[in-house]
Amino acid sequence: MSASEQGPKIKYGETAPKLDKAQLQFMKLIEEQNFDRVQKLKRVRRNNLLTAGALGFSVLAIYGYSIFSVQQEKFLDDFEEPKKVNTN
Repeated sequence: MSASEQGPKIKYGETAPKLDKAQLQFMKLIEEQNFDRVQKLKRVRRNNLLTAGALGFSVLAIYGYSIFSVQQEKFLDDFEEPKKVNTN
């Protein structure tokens, strides 16, 4: 027999205390609150990951642009004159 056919090892009906209606409603309320809290934390985590990814990408983009722009500067500034080499 597989584990699903055996059933639970603990028989909850025999050992569990009898709960009245108010206690069951309170347990359902707590479960709903926990579910809502977990959903909110999942949204916050997803948003944090998206923000971290966007910030990381922007930092890398700025770094890449600065490296690219430095490599493109192969011209002389207007104020600099090339040095003349005397071959005397």
